[in-house]
Amino acid sequence: MISLQRFFQKYTGFLRNLKVAYVVNNLLHTDQLRQNRELYRRYGLDKSIYSPLGSRDFGKKHHPDVPWIDQPDIKERLEQSPEFQAFDESMKHKIRRFIEDGFMILEDFFPQAETEALNREVEAQIRAGKAAYNYTGRKIFNFYEHSRLANERFFRNPELLHLLSFLLGKPVIPFQSLNFTLGSEQRAHSDSIHMTTEPQGYLIATWIALEDCTPENGPLFYYPGSHRLPYITTEDYNSGNTALTIGEHSNRRYEDHIAQLIAAHNLEPRPFLAKRGDVLIWHANLLHGGSPIARPGATRKSMVCHYYAEGVICYHEMSQRPALLKGLEGG
Repeated sequence: MISLQRFFQKYTGFLRNLKVAYVVNNLLHTDQLRQNRELYRRYGLDKSIYSPLGSRDFGKKHHPDVPWIDQPDIKERLEQSPEFQAFDESMKHKIRRFIEDGFMILEDFFPQAETEALNREVEAQIRAGKAAYNYTGRKIFNFYEHSRLANERFFRNPELLHLLSFLLGKPVIPFQSLNFTLGSEQRAHSDSIHMTTEPQGYLIATWIALEDCTPENGPLFYYPGSHRLPYITTEDYNSGNTALTIGEHSNRRYEDHIAQLIAAHNLEPRPFLAKRGDVLIWHANLLHGGSPIARPGATRKSMVCHYYAEGVICYHEMSQRPALLKGLEGG
């Protein structure tokens, strides 16, 4: 079966902007969308599972459910949670800070031998033509599909899955991985515009350092506390979205809008000068990006993993398409 999703990882032309192209792709992936029928009924959405999907379909008022980590009484509930009390004191502190800051750092989480082994596998798979960068020349999508190590130790690491599920209050579904050799140099953004949920907030991400990060190799940066800003959708800026197209310059206009928000709220970025093996976990709405590469050719090897929560509608707000969740066929 031909996947237009994989085609669009390389393609940059006119078809990428047409919603009908994604509808065709949806029709080719019925098994991965079938579970949406029940979810649409649960959340009162009268819509075909193959149709474009965006925030406007949910009206002006989103479902009131939010991850428990974002609920007003979380501080009291957290201390009363037996699962929270089972964590050691260091992790308890990190979870408390996650509520305030929208991120946490797990220092030296992966051993050097594992990160070195993963880097060797990435390089070997690229040389063999089994893995490739997408149209940006920076990202390798879903390398876990090519590597047992990437899948079992990094993407589906049991300890991480347990922590992420605790933070969202629901079991998480591993959705997507991105491997980088060079830094992204991407402007500030929130993952929620690209990987969206209804109810809002049921996405969480990890960023894994596969080598040391320095000011020269384009480190990740983030804005502590920015997860508390309102979620931005294509309804909040001039995205160019229409019934037929997703908006040719939607992403650039979105990033311009985020830059204005950052200036309006006087937010200050913080660089993540990670050491190899460190893991950054961030909230769905935390603003973050990639710093410019100061030394040409400097690598910043890393792996990013995104996770949705079970039992929520998952879609891509910018491209207006339902997410294709693997491993749920027949669900």
